[in-house]
Amino acid sequence: MSLHKYCDGVKRRDFIRIGGLATGGFGLANYLQLAEAGHVKEGHATSGIFIDLNGGPSHLDTFDPKPDAPEGIRGDFKTIETCVPGVRISEHLPKLAKNFDKYAILRGVSHTLAAHRLGSEYVNTGSRPLASLEYPGYGAVVSKERPVDNDIPPFVAIPNGGQRSGFLGIQYAPMNTSQTPQQGKPFNVRGISLGAGITVEQLDRRQSLLRDIDTTFASLEGKDQLLTGLNRFSDKAFSMLTSERARSAFDISKESPTFAAQFGADAFEQSCLLAIRLIESGVRFVSLSIGGWDNHTDIFNILSNKQLPKLDNGLSSLLVGLQQKGLLSSTAVMVTGEFGRTPKVNTRATLGGRDHYPRCMFMLMAGGKVRGGQVIGASDETAAGPANEAIKPDDVAASFYHNLGIDHKQEFQTETGRPITLVRDGEVVPQLFA
Repeated sequence: MSLHKYCDGVKRRDFIRIGGLATGGFGLANYLQLAEAGHVKEGHATSGIFIDLNGGPSHLDTFDPKPDAPEGIRGDFKTIETCVPGVRISEHLPKLAKNFDKYAILRGVSHTLAAHRLGSEYVNTGSRPLASLEYPGYGAVVSKERPVDNDIPPFVAIPNGGQRSGFLGIQYAPMNTSQTPQQGKPFNVRGISLGAGITVEQLDRRQSLLRDIDTTFASLEGKDQLLTGLNRFSDKAFSMLTSERARSAFDISKESPTFAAQFGADAFEQSCLLAIRLIESGVRFVSLSIGGWDNHTDIFNILSNKQLPKLDNGLSSLLVGLQQKGLLSSTAVMVTGEFGRTPKVNTRATLGGRDHYPRCMFMLMAGGKVRGGQVIGASDETAAGPANEAIKPDDVAASFYHNLGIDHKQEFQTETGRPITLVRDGEVVPQLFA
């Protein structure tokens, strides 16, 4: 189990792992359920992709540059024009500058949570974290509200992510691939692929045995809620394991060479290719994670030579690829980190960096009904805070749900019957869809 450790010592645990039913475990079955029909509006996006820039990217050195700010704030990078006159972004994002018509930039997004874990929970759910309640991530809500066929997973995280099912229950948790695909190679996902010589016929016999065990335990435990749901989880897992559709959805080697060629060999770029294939196959929600943004030192070297080229190539290829396949209008896309970075470059080390800064950050939105090629909101002259009224993560969450045709003000109930508003303090940003 891999651990990603940030500057503050917080570890991101890849704790949702999918076990293989073929080896006798119940892992996959425990995380998948045939979702019941939800309440969605027609004419909106039917699927979603969330890209988590965990670690907190610098807004000044990416999508909210301040070339006229004083030295020590403006940074080392120049800016370039996008395809929309008057809008400039970092020189190290040339492909995203060229494709700016496909997405919108939100500037002056602001909150007050400067710790990685809390900030990540906030932007992954759209509600400020509470000690007494865990809100569900976007993918869990979409899984509940937009059911899928029994032989395809509703929510996939590549390779894992910060979104959990929260009070909706474990049945809406993501299926983690636990690894990233490699260019030109079949992608075998543990719990989906039939490995170790296991055949569909052998699996069928094991499934019959599992049903007999379930029946026995159910007769002993009566109305136990976990056992009551076990058959439903097992049935969905079995359907996926025996489904050519599910196995094919994860196999990026089956993509046409022409289409696949626009995605480089980097793990994030290949994950973007896989995300498109999964959405095309009927998966409702895919979350992607690209770390490495916690740049307290050596920020300009890391961004220019590693992080920004990776993001530029992967995200631009994702948006172009969705459009090429006719999926951009039906797929809501959101890109964010947990916060921005300090306007002033720190001098604690020879190689300068920027520190945690939630008061000002950027987010990106695309697909569905979002009108690309526009900047919404603004930061002040040094990107130290919003120039006018702040955009909250709650507002962006409400807008993301709106793009998916889901009412962000609707109430769900916890297992104890407590009514909870999906996004408790947010309003749709109308300019996104104007």
